[in-house]
Amino acid sequence: MEVNPTTVKLDIRTAPFFFLVLLGIAFYLFWGLAWGGWFDIGVYTITVILLGFGLSGIFLYSVMEDE
Repeated sequence: MEVNPTTVKLDIRTAPFFFLVLLGIAFYLFWGLAWGGWFDIGVYTITVILLGFGLSGIFLYSVMEDE
């Protein structure tokens, strides 16, 4: 199965996952600006988890719509 990145649709089902992506980016930027900890493994861990769940949810809902 081939997924075209231009077919990713943001709707009410993907909104929570899109929020996770935004939350991950905002968390990393806030932590770096507030504490100067740009290279902290704990910050990376939380950011990667939030971005991973968000992007995978958006991707999975896009694949489900195609089928």
